[in-house]
Amino acid sequence: MKSYDAGPTDVPIIEDTIGANFERTAAEHPDTEALVDVAQGRRWTYRELDDEIDLVARGLLGRGIAKGDRVGIWSPNRAEWTIVQYATAKIGAILVNINPAYRTHELGYVLNQSGVRMLISATDFKTSDYVAMVAEVRAEAPALTEVIFLGTPDWAALRAAAVPAGELRDRQATLVNTDPINIQYTSGTTGFPKGATLSHRNILNNGFFVTEGINLKPGDRLCIPVPFYHCFGMVMGNLGCTTHGVTMVIPAPGFDPGVTLETIEAERCTGVYGVPTMFIAMQNHPSFPERDLSSLRTGVMAGAVCPVEVMKRCINDMHMAEVAIAYGMTETSPVSCQTLHDDDLERRTATIGRAHPHVEVKIIDPETGEVVDRGQPGEFCTKGYSVMLGYWEDDTKTAEAIDDEGWMHTGDLAVMREDGYCTIVGRIKDMVIRGGENVYPREIEEFLYSHPGIEDAQVIGVPDAKYGEEICVWVKLKPGAEPLDADAVREFARGRLAHYKIPRYVHLVDEFPMTVTGKIRKVQMREESVRILGL
Repeated sequence: MKSYDAGPTDVPIIEDTIGANFERTAAEHPDTEALVDVAQGRRWTYRELDDEIDLVARGLLGRGIAKGDRVGIWSPNRAEWTIVQYATAKIGAILVNINPAYRTHELGYVLNQSGVRMLISATDFKTSDYVAMVAEVRAEAPALTEVIFLGTPDWAALRAAAVPAGELRDRQATLVNTDPINIQYTSGTTGFPKGATLSHRNILNNGFFVTEGINLKPGDRLCIPVPFYHCFGMVMGNLGCTTHGVTMVIPAPGFDPGVTLETIEAERCTGVYGVPTMFIAMQNHPSFPERDLSSLRTGVMAGAVCPVEVMKRCINDMHMAEVAIAYGMTETSPVSCQTLHDDDLERRTATIGRAHPHVEVKIIDPETGEVVDRGQPGEFCTKGYSVMLGYWEDDTKTAEAIDDEGWMHTGDLAVMREDGYCTIVGRIKDMVIRGGENVYPREIEEFLYSHPGIEDAQVIGVPDAKYGEEICVWVKLKPGAEPLDADAVREFARGRLAHYKIPRYVHLVDEFPMTVTGKIRKVQMREESVRILGL
């Protein structure tokens, strides 16, 4: 069988705009809680939230924001982020998500590249002084005519600028669901980030189908500790909730494992989202054994492969019997594959699930473009409603990513099993070719996770005169673990991994170099390793 699959189509695609869909939910569930901001101690029902979104949307109209204008949001998670997300969608403005970790260099680039006209920003977060940074880059962003700082009189002034409700209705009548509505910058591990441009249809449906897949129902409550600036928070979280009449619960501006656990208990959350490291942090938090998490039933783990032990604890200790694994990328709104809420443990830990509703996936030979047989590795490609409109004002990069038939080429190496479930085995550019053998770093990393003293491991290829490339692993030890050297790692692997997969070099670290969105910078690791090893 060939490595091609198409997801189910029995539930139809939603052909609404985001605003129209939200209004339908608000009409059906007016008194259900829609949004809870724990840190600010504020909460809204769907009726109240719709009124607040309309007020801000009318304020944006009053400030002259036209259809297609870019409105940037630069803030950690808070209620206003969500309100602005829906208010911009209601007037057809394009929301530009700006990572709260950005500094002036990245901020200036994004404001300029997307032509942000209005920036809505926090004043500060952790060590970031946003007011000072905005002042520093403002001259570089000629399109930027207005900045509104949250938590200052600016926000009240925006609401006070509201035009009559009829003007909002007139604007909404001009919108179609294929209009661009969101730009999200993907962190390139090399060069500047690219602005993935997404439509109402892209993200509304992806949020809907992700939460359909975890069995979320009206009246459920979803704890969202993942960032809104990323698809995980604003699409799978917010839009996943509002397409189903579910409550969005914001535990804190940034992820805090203790606060997240406290919020799940206090707000009786039904589901929670996170990347594996967030679940690990919660499960290892001192308060974990005391917390009553019995309200939990479901959730999503995404962003990286889930270790088996972490999944077992999600199911057994956190009561998340219906938790799903999801895989995707910003350019595909984001999810292309997801496990089902009743899949067994093996599928939830060894795979990323199978094709999402209304989505096609195939795995191809990167050299020839031919679809490979099931069980063979190749590049993961996907097609359907979820593929982005393109990279903002970058036709060249768009054409490199999306082929003439509409397939998005992800750059990920994957295997489709006989049952249609897929596994990611690495990135094409991370693959190591040692003495003619293709080595997938993910496989070695997964193996090393089973070592009792290793918390994390990242494998890269380094130059070698004899084999072309050799295997090098950076290892982060668990607190209190015995130090490891290359001999100890090799001894652990001997007889359990093919000889050519056993790392020749081992480098102990406290942390890995990261991009601002939390992806590991293997390019930088490679450069560092060459320098350290004197290669």
